[in-house]
Amino acid sequence: MDTTLDGNAAAGALGDLFAFDATMAMTTCATCGDRRPIAELLAYMDAPGIVLRCTSCSATQLRFVRGRDRAWLDLRGIQVLEVHGPTTTE
Repeated sequence: MDTTLDGNAAAGALGDLFAFDATMAMTTCATCGDRRPIAELLAYMDAPGIVLRCTSCSATQLRFVRGRDRAWLDLRGIQVLEVHGPTTTE
């Protein structure tokens, strides 16, 4: 049974870490160079953590595991993470 969702499924968990809508951030896959928003990645939510994979080549782009008092975020499958929004602070 395929339980794959899209990257929007990770919005709540990622929203706890980032002060912006992480699903809108653009990723560039470190394996194949495909560029798309996190919302379009393949999301596997039924593991001990969250795994987001490239839609084009299925390479793992992001791993996220939350413990009781800490979280681990592995982004090594993302060559570039592009976030749109304010670029200066006042």
